[in-house]
Parts: sequence; structure tokens; C-alpha cells
Amino acid sequence: MSTAVKDTKLGGYMPLAVAAGIGSMLGSGIIVGLSATITVWQKGLGLDAGQVGVLSGVMTFAIAFGSLFGGRLADKIGRVLVFNWINLLYAIGAAICVFAPNFTMLLIGLVIAGLASGADLPISMTIVSHDAPNDKVAAQLVSTTQVFWQVGVFISFICAFLVSTMQGATGGRVVFAILAVFAVVAWLWRVLSPTFRRFHEEADARDAAAGVASTCGEKVSVTKMLFAGTANSKMLLGFFLAITIFYCGWNLLANTWGQFQTYMFVQANASQSLATGLGIILNFITLALNIAFASIAGGKYRNKLFFVGMAITIVAMVCLAMGGTNLWVIVGATALMNFGSPFAGEAMYKVWTQESFPIEIRASVQGFINGFSRLLCGLFALVTPMLVVPATIKTTMWGFVGVVVLELIAGTVMIRMQGKYGTDEERQLKAKAGAEA
Repeated sequence: MSTAVKDTKLGGYMPLAVAAGIGSMLGSGIIVGLSATITVWQKGLGLDAGQVGVLSGVMTFAIAFGSLFGGRLADKIGRVLVFNWINLLYAIGAAICVFAPNFTMLLIGLVIAGLASGADLPISMTIVSHDAPNDKVAAQLVSTTQVFWQVGVFISFICAFLVSTMQGATGGRVVFAILAVFAVVAWLWRVLSPTFRRFHEEADARDAAAGVASTCGEKVSVTKMLFAGTANSKMLLGFFLAITIFYCGWNLLANTWGQFQTYMFVQANASQSLATGLGIILNFITLALNIAFASIAGGKYRNKLFFVGMAITIVAMVCLAMGGTNLWVIVGATALMNFGSPFAGEAMYKVWTQESFPIEIRASVQGFINGFSRLLCGLFALVTPMLVVPATIKTTMWGFVGVVVLELIAGTVMIRMQGKYGTDEERQLKAKAGAEA
């Protein structure tokens, strides 16, 4: 089979973004799917408030551990191998949830699916950015996967709304059955597609032509690359710290809304149907804006829109801090966050990470950042229900104002560093030109 690149435009590589995007959709789907049906599971299985908190917190920890170790495992045994098979594990976990008769089995299913979900994201992003023919296409493909993350949120809310009147835990089982079906589709597509095999082969051929050795299966020390004390390692460490601080702050806020948005609406006296219906409307906004961001992710307006997004998010947090006990204030502020997040959130974090680090450590670095942030979110999830009730939500939101300001500082540092040092591809091209001169 010829390994010549047949199409270096975005459209030619879109199937890869879709296949990776389904993994992102499953990642958001399990978080929001549990969030939007948690009261259904509680009633259907007779769970107490403590068990509800354990389900949410432990699943978040599982996603964190999957991210922490999945990327590193893939770098050692083969990124394509793990990319192809990880969604089968997710499907098994989701199927256990579907048939769970009690708290214990539901928890086991969530842990298995959470581990697979956490591992998939850094691996998928690395595969996409590696297989893309250049930085611009890579940025567009990576940001396109964020559209699917939002699709997962959107579908989960629609499903939760449609099953909100079902008896017992049936509604929750239906939502997780849908997630299991999508996971099986993703697994079979990644394993069987000849197009994906061609993408992988073409990327390896480009690496060979550029003199970049394949490091898959070899032991590469991320620690040494970040802490060697050289000018290059100091640059990479700077990228790492800025991205980590930004994403931990953003994810703390996003995870709180992802897991507890329905809970907060219900606490503010919305019905289950109204709460999930509002979720559909609000996340449709974010879905549309994520699609818009994908079109400009590799362009000159990306950084300008980052600051617009951060400003909108700060305004939303201040509104909540000043009037967060009123249902419609919470809804309005959530709508504002959904406007700002696509331009200054997960999509930007994914693009920054994939652009900034060498291919041999991208999955490991993104996996660590994902995992570390999820650990923080898991710890916070254990106490979040107490912090977002009407008696405490205003104080909590003032704390989030500070978190968003910290995000803004870290993001600004990242943008300036990337302007100074360039992307990994740009640095490689510069080094090659210098060697040939």
C-alpha cells in the first residue's frame, strides 16, 4: 500500500476526528449521563445521599486514574493498539451499569467505564495530532473532537429528559445502554477501518522522511524531558505548568456543572424534567459555539477569542456570586458560561497540549494533566453537594471567581510562551533548516 499523503486538507482527515470524537462523546456522556440521572438511580436503587456522592466521586477518580496511566501505557505498548481497543472496555463497564441490581454493581460498572474513558482522551488526541499532516489541520481536528464532547453532553441531557418520567432506575439504564452501543460502534470502527490504518502508515512515513524516529514501545522519560535543566526542558516545563494550572481551574468549574448542574437546578426548585430540559437548551448553545471554534482553531483569531471567553466566564461567576439562589439567575449564568467555555476551555487546552510537546510524550503529558485535574475534581465532588445548595452557593461562586482569574493568568502566560517559542512542528522545521544550512 502506498504511504503517500493523498489529501492534506481538513476534510480528508475528518473520519479520524469523528472516530476520536466518539471517544470524547463517551467521556462526556458518562459524566453527564450519571449527573442527569443520578436522582433516578437514587430512587430506583434506594440509594442514600452518601452513596450518591460516592458514585460521582469514585467515577471521577476512575477517569483520573485512566488518564494518568492510560497515556503512559499507550506510549509503551502502542498508541494505535490502545486507541483501537479501549472502547471495548468502556462498553463492558456501561453494560454492567445497565444491568446493575444494586449500588455495588453500579459502582463497579462506573469504575470500569471511567477508567476506559479517562485513558481514551489523551491517546485519541495524540493519534489525531500525529496523523494530521500539519499544525493547522491538527488544531482543527483536535478542536473538532471537542464538538463531539459537547454532543455527548447534549445527547445525555436529551436522553435523560426523555426518560425522566420512567419508573425506578429504568431511565438510567436506558441512558447507559445507549452509551454502550456507541462504545461498541467506536471500537469496531477503529479496529476494522482501512482508512485509519492508512492514516497511521502515512504519519509514520512522514516521520521517517523527516528523520523523526518512532518511539512507540520505547521508554521515554517524561521527567527527564521536563526537568533536565536544558533550555529546551525549561521551555517544555513552562508549557506544562501553564497548561496544567489553566486546565485544572477550568475543569474544576466544568466538572462541577457537568456533574451537578441538574442537582443545582433541582435544589433551586426546578423539577427533574425542567432541569434536564434546561440542560438540553443550554448545551445546544455550547455545541454550536464549539463547531464555530473548530473552524478558527488553527487561525489568527483563536487567541483573541480566548480572552473574550474568559471575560464572559468571569461575568457569569460574578452573577452567580451575587444572586445564585434564584433558579433563573443560575440558568442565566450557566448560559453565559456555555457561551464562554468553547473559546477558553477544553478545546483550547487540547490544542495547546498537542501543539506544544514532542509526539513521544504527548499522550503521557496530556494523560497526566487530565488525570491530575480529575483527581482534584473527584475530591471536590465529594463535598460539592454541600457547596451548591442555596445556603452556600453564593460563597462557593466567589471562590470560583478567583479560580477563573487564575485560569486567565495561566492562559495568558501560555499564549505568550507559544508566541515566543512556537509549536513543536515549527521548532522541528527550524531545527531541520538550521542543520541543513
